[in-house]
Amino acid sequence: MEMNSSACPVCGYHQFKVAFATKDYFFTGKDFTVNACIKCGMLMTAGLHPGKDLSVYYKSEQYISHSDTRKGIVNRIYHLVRNIMLRRKHRMVCSVSGLKTGSILDIGTGTGYFPAFMKSKGWQATGTEKSEEARKYASEKQDILVYDEEKLFSLPAASYDVVTLWHVMEHLPNINQHWQVISKILKPDGVLIIALPNVKSWDARHYGPYWAAWDVPRHIWHFSPKHVKELGKKEGFRLSRTMRMPFDAFYISIMSEKYKQSSFPVLKGMFYGKLSWFASLYNKKRCSSLIYVFRKIS
Repeated sequence: MEMNSSACPVCGYHQFKVAFATKDYFFTGKDFTVNACIKCGMLMTAGLHPGKDLSVYYKSEQYISHSDTRKGIVNRIYHLVRNIMLRRKHRMVCSVSGLKTGSILDIGTGTGYFPAFMKSKGWQATGTEKSEEARKYASEKQDILVYDEEKLFSLPAASYDVVTLWHVMEHLPNINQHWQVISKILKPDGVLIIALPNVKSWDARHYGPYWAAWDVPRHIWHFSPKHVKELGKKEGFRLSRTMRMPFDAFYISIMSEKYKQSSFPVLKGMFYGKLSWFASLYNKKRCSSLIYVFRKIS
């Protein structure tokens, strides 16, 4: 058991126990421990604290959301799937918000593909991003206004119909502050959409410490559906809908097979990704990643 400098974002407790050991298979090869909150079981990467600079762990050309690289079959698959998902995300945003156009902020937008697509459909779309290179790419290549991440905390109140975080919340050290500022900048009838890896998924259980979506230390927090719902309620939001992200299991499984140094990782990853996909058809809480739609509690 240990005290942690970061409180559990769900219950506020400061005591954690070791859950398991893994490593940064993606970039540095360094070993890390994932801890569990003694009180509620929420998982977090150990040895991190709010003031620690994690930027060194993102400085890889293979970190596709920042570099936009197309090298290798896995990254080419990523781009193909992203183009399909952009259309799906647009339809989903319109459906859950009840709007054909409106104002949308994409937090942690990376190279800006999603707000650029929303802008092409008539939305007033902006983003925030910590990476200066990614912001530059979004501005020059996508013609999208992307603020530095700190700008988020000074945006006007009630200024957005929709706020999205696509695989971003797990990266945020000051997670509760982000929920609070999102509540402020959303309009009274606004919608918050969050996509997160699911630690209760079929593929997470299958791959254990090799599961690519642990992605330590870039992923600080590791969420179950239960903890996402509880966190939202704590911060004044009501979970109105949960949806599957059907393609994530394939990408994550391929990457996990690579981390295991398997022979034919793409073929094996596609096979196990398919098994995970089938499992989520019968129980969406076993899906590799989930989309959560929240509304503010009035």
